[in-house]
Amino acid sequence: MTVSRVRRRRRDLTLALAAVPALVLGALTAAPAQAAPADDIRVNEVVTTGSVEDSIELYNKGTSTVDLSGWILKDDSNGSKYTIASGTSLAPGAFRAFDVHGTFGLGSSDKARLYLPDGSTLVDSHTWTGHSSPSWSRCPDGTGAFRAAALTLGAPNACGGTGGGTDPVAWPGGSAIATADASNVFGGDLSGLHQDGSVLWAAQNSGKLWRLVRDGSGGWTPDTADGWSSGKTLRFPNGSGTPDGEGVTVTGAGAAGGVFVASERNGDASGTSRLSVLRYDVAGTGSALTATREWNLTADLPPTGSNAGFEAITWIPDASLTAAGFKDASTGAPYAPAGYGAHGGGVFFVGVEGTGAVHGYVLQDSGAFTRVASIATGMAGVMEVQWEPQASRLWAVCDDTCDGLHRTLKVDSASGAFAVTATYARPAGMPDYNNEGFALAGADECVAGSKPVYWSDDSNTGGHALRRGTVSC
Repeated sequence: MTVSRVRRRRRDLTLALAAVPALVLGALTAAPAQAAPADDIRVNEVVTTGSVEDSIELYNKGTSTVDLSGWILKDDSNGSKYTIASGTSLAPGAFRAFDVHGTFGLGSSDKARLYLPDGSTLVDSHTWTGHSSPSWSRCPDGTGAFRAAALTLGAPNACGGTGGGTDPVAWPGGSAIATADASNVFGGDLSGLHQDGSVLWAAQNSGKLWRLVRDGSGGWTPDTADGWSSGKTLRFPNGSGTPDGEGVTVTGAGAAGGVFVASERNGDASGTSRLSVLRYDVAGTGSALTATREWNLTADLPPTGSNAGFEAITWIPDASLTAAGFKDASTGAPYAPAGYGAHGGGVFFVGVEGTGAVHGYVLQDSGAFTRVASIATGMAGVMEVQWEPQASRLWAVCDDTCDGLHRTLKVDSASGAFAVTATYARPAGMPDYNNEGFALAGADECVAGSKPVYWSDDSNTGGHALRRGTVSC
């Protein structure tokens, strides 16, 4: 999407926990821990069931860092005892969530209790008589009463609503942002991103696909091998046309299984919508890539402007969807992957700029397709979608149309449909850029509870199209 399009549009439109003993999801500080009133540490959120069951979040409402080494978490039984690891501290205003599942379970009528290391001095507790749906959250953080709210472990509680998480809260990671590319490498129109291990794939509206590798300083640079130095030109299956590539992803097979690009039109016929997912074999050395398969979904979706169509794509494994109880909207029954034959082992979710909707498709190897989900994000537009396996959540991202909002969605256990769980403002250090791409590092890059994330600025502001920040793991 171009800068001029942004201006026109702006006129027209006015956490899951990994299976480890303790997880850091809030911002921590290197300042030394010191003694502080025990009353500063509060039980702030409790999750009893769902994808992150048996989790207790603590919050520091005070002004000093507190050493939590040896503090003890219990349920309603004195025989239950989870001891917080030595060296664990909590900074002022920070959140830290603990997965106690391996030690004890939190039932439908239970307690979460926090004790000093002596095991007898009670610091704080919360009692409930029904399972969290999806979270029991203190509102406001640290001082208020508990109530049902969206799951926001490691971030400020969603106190603006009960379970919808539509009121923006602070970015769940660092506030600092840095450039992640050299000056004027890409120019304008860099859009979708997807990190696949040591490679960052990037789609450019002008019909290019980039293969980026690490530059040694936390950023990315074009791969110089196999003809990728200036990106590769994309073509439709017959070798013609200029796909307006807006989103990019891979399946569980990685790039060896093909790189998939979401395109909203043929740049050579820019006035006509062509909402397509294109598969490319990226193993060659030539300067152009011809799609090996196109799934043209235009007729299956509501009409949209030719420059307001597909902006994003991500892939979710079948196993993740079935484990979450995902319901197939085409049948009204639980999703049954075996009924679709060969289809790459997952569902592709595409975001539509003009409607703010996300649609899930089974794309069969034969070329057939079935829409199995349609999700209203509640945002004016969707410019990126990303599946985060570590947290089993879907990210939907808007650009400066929505002041850089990011929303997370999970499969609701009752309805089997994706629902918004939280809304995050852009990082405090991020100006309101025209960010059309967003990618998250994998769980293997988590350090001290945080991992890298990247954004692509379609406008190439200040000569830079890529920026990096962090998000809580």
